[in-house]
Amino acid sequence: MQTNFSLAQLADPAINEANGILRTCVHCGFCLATCPTYVLLGDELDSPRGRIYLIKDMLERDAPASARVVKHIDRCLSCLACMTTCPSGVNYMHLVDHARAHIERTFRRPLAERLLRVLLARLLPSPSLFRWSLRAARLAAPFRAIMPGRLKAMLAMAPRARPARSPLDRAGSFAAVGVRKRRVALLAGCAQRVLAPSINDATIRLLTRHGCEVVVAAGAGCCGALTHHLGREAEALASVRANVAAWHGEIAQGGLDAIVINASGCGTMVKDYGFLLRDEPQWAERAARISELAQDVSELISAIGLNPARPAPAPGLRLAYHSACSLQHGQKIDRQPRALLEAAGFEPVEIAEGHLCCGSAGTYNLLQPEIAGRLLARKLENIAKTGAALVATGNIGCLTQIATLSPLPVVHTVELLDWATGGPKPAALANVNLA
Repeated sequence: MQTNFSLAQLADPAINEANGILRTCVHCGFCLATCPTYVLLGDELDSPRGRIYLIKDMLERDAPASARVVKHIDRCLSCLACMTTCPSGVNYMHLVDHARAHIERTFRRPLAERLLRVLLARLLPSPSLFRWSLRAARLAAPFRAIMPGRLKAMLAMAPRARPARSPLDRAGSFAAVGVRKRRVALLAGCAQRVLAPSINDATIRLLTRHGCEVVVAAGAGCCGALTHHLGREAEALASVRANVAAWHGEIAQGGLDAIVINASGCGTMVKDYGFLLRDEPQWAERAARISELAQDVSELISAIGLNPARPAPAPGLRLAYHSACSLQHGQKIDRQPRALLEAAGFEPVEIAEGHLCCGSAGTYNLLQPEIAGRLLARKLENIAKTGAALVATGNIGCLTQIATLSPLPVVHTVELLDWATGGPKPAALANVNLA
C-alpha cells in the first residue's frame, strides 16, 4: 500500500511504525473471510482492510478522528484472526492499537460513553474496586430489564455469587513439590482474581506439582491490556512499567525461568511489552527480557511434560475446546492445549468456525453488546453441534462470556489439567454427571 506521510510525520516513531505496517498491506482481502464483524455485518469498513484504509487516511491527514472512523474502529474486536490469515504479515494489532490511542486523544465521545469507559478503566484493573462493583451489581440486578443496553449487558455478565477470595491470592513464593526444576513468576492478574480465583489456585498446584517454584511478585498487577485497548495509553503503560519493575526485581533476586500467564489476553499483552516500551531507554531492555520470558501455562507444561494421574479421573470425557483468539491468533498457540488435554485423558473436539471470536474481547461485550451477543449465539450453536459434555478454554474473558448463556459447564483448561494430575474436581463440574 502506498503511503504519503511527510518527513516531519515520519520523525514520530509511532507514525513511522504505522507507515511500515501500512506499506506491508497488499489489498488482497484474505482477511475479510476470517473477520467476525465482516462475516456478521458484510460492510467493507468493518473488515481489517476497510479499517486499514480509514486509519491510513486519518493518520496521513493528521486529523482528529471522525465519528465514522470511531464507529468502525470501535467495532473491531482485536481478535487478530486477520493476522493469522494475512499472507503479507501485516501487524494489524499494532496499527489498530495506535489508531485507538489517536482516537482517545482527538475524539470527544458522548458523555455517557465517556463515563462508561472511565468506569471500566478504573474498576476492572483493580481487584478491590471490582469486588465492590460486583456487590453493587447484585443490588441492581432486579432492575436489569429497565436498564439501557450497555448497563444491561454489564449486569448480565456479573456472576450471581462472587467467589470468596482465595488464601493463595497473595504475593509470595510457593515451593516446588520434590526437586525444583524451574523458578517461575505467575501473573495473578486483576479481573480473573475476582471472577474465578480457582484458576490461579489450580495453576499454582499444577506448576508446583511439576517441579516449579511459583513466585507471585509484589507490585505486579493488571497487565494493562484493558486500558490499552480502550486507547488509554498512559494508564496502560503505567501498568506495564509496574509489572516490568516487579518481575525484574525477581530476576535480580533469584532468577526466573519463565513468567507464566493463564489468561491468554494478558499473555498476548505481556509478550508485547518489549514493543510497547521500545522507545523508553530506561525500560526497553528490561521489557524485552520480560516479553522473552512470558509463556502461556500450556506452553510451560508442554515443555516440562504433563504427568497425569493413573487412572484418569474422567477417561474419554468429551469436551469442546474453545481456542481463545488471543491464544490462537495473538500468540499462535493452538496445538499445545489440545495435546495436553488428550494426554490428561480427555477427548477434546473441534468447534466449527473455531477461528471466530466468541464476542468477549476484553471489554467489547460491554461496549458492543449487540454484536457480541450475535457472536456468542453463533459460538453456542456451534458448541451444541459437538455433542460435548463441557467447554474448555484458556481465557477468563471467553469463559465468562460463554458461561453466561451456555447450558454446558465452562472450565479453564488449567483446572482440568490440575484435576487430571491429582488436584480437585473443578467446582463448575461438582454437580454435573459426567458418566
